[in-house]
Amino acid sequence: MAETRKASRFIVPVAVAGVAAATIGLVPALAASGDPDLPEITAKQLIEKIAASDTQTLSGTFKISTDLGLPALDGLASGLGGLDGGDGGPSSADPSEKLTELVSGSHTLRIAADGPERQRLTLLDGSDEYSLIHNGDDVWAYDSKSNEAFHEKGASGGEKPEKKLPGTPKELADEVLKAAGDTTSITVDGTAKVAGRDAYQLVIKPKQSGSTVESVKIAVDAANGTPLKFTLSSVEGGKPIVDAGFTKVDFGKPAASEFTFTAPKGAKVTEGAAEKGEKAPGDLPEGFEEGIPGLGDVFGGAGLVPGSGSGEGPTVIGEGWTTIARLDTGAPAPKTDEAPKEIQGFLDSFGDKVTGKFGSGTVFKTKLVNALLTDDGKVYVGAVTKDALVDAANSGK
Repeated sequence: MAETRKASRFIVPVAVAGVAAATIGLVPALAASGDPDLPEITAKQLIEKIAASDTQTLSGTFKISTDLGLPALDGLASGLGGLDGGDGGPSSADPSEKLTELVSGSHTLRIAADGPERQRLTLLDGSDEYSLIHNGDDVWAYDSKSNEAFHEKGASGGEKPEKKLPGTPKELADEVLKAAGDTTSITVDGTAKVAGRDAYQLVIKPKQSGSTVESVKIAVDAANGTPLKFTLSSVEGGKPIVDAGFTKVDFGKPAASEFTFTAPKGAKVTEGAAEKGEKAPGDLPEGFEEGIPGLGDVFGGAGLVPGSGSGEGPTVIGEGWTTIARLDTGAPAPKTDEAPKEIQGFLDSFGDKVTGKFGSGTVFKTKLVNALLTDDGKVYVGAVTKDALVDAANSGK
């Protein structure tokens, strides 16, 4: 029991890795081959084409690869002393649990959509499948491996069920384009062939130094303006942070049977929070804002940092791509050398000790989101480099 309490003190710094992953939605994927000869188009015209796109129906296969530059998580769960649930924990079919698998590695998915009321997404893992189905007021999820199902009924007057589903490339692209302004360069950089479709390449880059983002590239269907591929690259180089796009796509209307679901005989069915009148899985906990300024503008917000803007939230430093949120936890940071060895090894592998005018602390780093946790309990977080966080902490002192 004492070991479990000790481990729990380190959940917050360990969660920095998960926080970074939470900013990345389920984005349909692809592979490009060949450069089609298309009429010239300006960045403004291409953005308008995306905005005017009214694709309501589609189906296809996509791949998504994510590389946050995180250390391996092997052995971490055991180091948490069973804090990951066990008996009585959430259903394996719960989307808020299952879709965390997309945090790393490469995955193949099938997608189908018929307007805002019907969508289906299936995650393929060898012979096993995980499906997430939205049909009107019902959201079903099914994990074939465990034979468990999760069901949630949309609450009247509440948040629409589709908002809980992973975003499409268009939704992600729309949010990225909101970042346009004095801090952002947006250009058209050639053409591409994506899933057999002719596409323009829209390239978005920060003008500011200090951001972890090198560029965002969106392949846009030349015929209907639908984003087909999304690539997010880091200033560190190497593999993209996110490389996602359709390998096959069809804009015809999917069969109605795609969106019907009946739990198989013998399956364990768990009812979601909306049925019980509780906070739904995936809903933001109290005191959390939908996104951090700057990063939220780019990625659409994902409850990245505490704070609701009510006066108890974070202090905002900077603007645009180099925005940093500062939060005072009011408590000294836990010492990593007091952590169980599994957690200590994990923290040490992606944490750098730093010092400055502010004192000392640790920068927990990924290829996208970095966070500085000072020894006196202040937190600085953003899609910025380690040096930018240290400079912010020095200025904040």
